[in-house]
Amino acid sequence: MELVVEGLSHRFGALTVLDDIGLRAGPGEIVAVVGPSGCGKSTLLGLIGGLLRPQCGQIRREGAPPVDSLNPFTFVFQDFALLPWRTVARNVALPLEHHPLRPAERAAMVVDALRRTGLDEFAEAYPKQLSGGMRQRVGIARALVVRPAMLLMDEPFSALDGQTRELLIDDFLALWRETRLSAIYVTHNLDEAVRVADRVLVMTRRPGRFKAEIHITMPQLQRPTDPQALTGWREQLWRAIREEAQQADRELSDVG
Repeated sequence: MELVVEGLSHRFGALTVLDDIGLRAGPGEIVAVVGPSGCGKSTLLGLIGGLLRPQCGQIRREGAPPVDSLNPFTFVFQDFALLPWRTVARNVALPLEHHPLRPAERAAMVVDALRRTGLDEFAEAYPKQLSGGMRQRVGIARALVVRPAMLLMDEPFSALDGQTRELLIDDFLALWRETRLSAIYVTHNLDEAVRVADRVLVMTRRPGRFKAEIHITMPQLQRPTDPQALTGWREQLWRAIREEAQQADRELSDVG
């Protein structure tokens, strides 16, 4: 399945947030989106995932999602969004409750999602008993349980400390190698973007438009072991975004 976005614009009242956005993401591809604060990155994900209705432009799927996919697009949020009164397994099972599945089938899908994210031993734990990294693994398992064609990831690791973030990125890349999932990956972290993505799209300050596209030519399999190449791409990405970040910072300072 391929995601195609063409001529996408969006306003909140008199405020234009996105202007003439276009992108394509193919099967097994990870596309990172970076840009200054307030440029519309999260709004773009909300439009793709159906949380918002596009006012102008098209969002469509070309080709069919996997035959066992229950939801073509699934979100992974920054704040985990777990229900504290549910165990890990029951949090992961939540998206399945609206699908006509047999209990045994639902249980098997939960077990598979827990296995993929290394949570087998924590099925009966509650969110308050888990570290931040483990809670985000639960969020990823909950996204995977519906077997999506594409993950929509909104700053998924930004709430975590640096060491935990590194572990989660390693885990995410291992998961990608196993499943070849597609993802639209929004982040402020430039190192994270070049680490996980096949392509990085750079947005301008509001109204958000794409101003640059950087192709990361090293396969994900090699990325963790070639820091010199990653540094070069990070510097290229910073050159593309620096002016936008400076101007956005001045605009926010004027308002505040």
